[in-house]
Amino acid sequence: MNSHSIALIPGDGIGVDVTKAAMRVADAAAARFGFALKTTEFPWSCDYYLKTGEMMPADGIAQLRPFDAIYLGAVGWPKTVPDSVSLHGLLLPIRKAFRQYANIRPHRLLKGVEGPLKAEGFDILCIRENTEGEYSGAGGRVHQGTPDEVAVETAIFTRAGVERILRFGFESAMRRRKKLTSVTKSNAQKYSMVFWDEVTDQLAKDYPEVEVTHTHIDAMAAKMVMAPESLDVIVASNLFGDILTDLGAAIQGGLGFAASANICPDRSAPSMFEPVHGSAPDIAGKNIANPIAAIWSVAMMLDHLGEKPAAEAILTAIEAATATGVGTRPGSHSTDAITTAVLTALEA
Repeated sequence: MNSHSIALIPGDGIGVDVTKAAMRVADAAAARFGFALKTTEFPWSCDYYLKTGEMMPADGIAQLRPFDAIYLGAVGWPKTVPDSVSLHGLLLPIRKAFRQYANIRPHRLLKGVEGPLKAEGFDILCIRENTEGEYSGAGGRVHQGTPDEVAVETAIFTRAGVERILRFGFESAMRRRKKLTSVTKSNAQKYSMVFWDEVTDQLAKDYPEVEVTHTHIDAMAAKMVMAPESLDVIVASNLFGDILTDLGAAIQGGLGFAASANICPDRSAPSMFEPVHGSAPDIAGKNIANPIAAIWSVAMMLDHLGEKPAAEAILTAIEAATATGVGTRPGSHSTDAITTAVLTALEA
């Protein structure tokens, strides 16, 4: 029997609620398909920060390294800990330390879900560079609190970083519909984004079967609304990918359906899986958070771990539930009811 070790970080707010729901489904899939999941839970969160002064212990990365995968619920509780502290203290260090440079976010309408657009037949895979770019953390502030204060934030784009995420995008396009859209703002950012465009063109020569399009971020946002069915694989920088995937979540019905994976492609370190939504402190613990994004993220995790039949069965079960209207509208069903519907379909 295959066995996979999973580090669970439920985190904050509804992260706790949806992690519990997602792992119920993961355990059921493991039982059905004959493999084991050995989970270890870590209490790292904003509450942990208030108690210890850190989002995770100094050896947190070392503690996580032996695991096959990491599952994260959500991070953040801005009323008590600034988002800049929680993000840079937990999520970003994990992504960078484990070279999880490929952030993968699928966007399509599940059966029974009505999106805000007229379009229904879209299937977009957004691949976001995850470890450098605009979120590199390079910069600083001087003369703080004075009229002369200066803040500098420097985006870092390395050839190695840009090339590897674009190559990941090309490889993904080859497995799908062989269409790739590279998103920049090279008309305004004449150094970093022109560089990104040039690397895209250089790599395109290695993938003559892939149709490549260059699109500016503003035009891309419009295209995702006006013609999402024309898109296949989108590759974008850290900031642009972050923004576009929230838009992708909106057109697929909301953040409750938005799953993601932070992948270390060479598997030299664990990859991390998480729903895109935040911690939503206002509804935490009320049994009303939609767990579908979290469950979808678990399916992505199992697929990454080589349990493809289980991953496909979970996605089928999710759609069997949403096809009957369960979980398709905010507040229409409880967290437990949605989870139970998915479990029932999975075990059918």
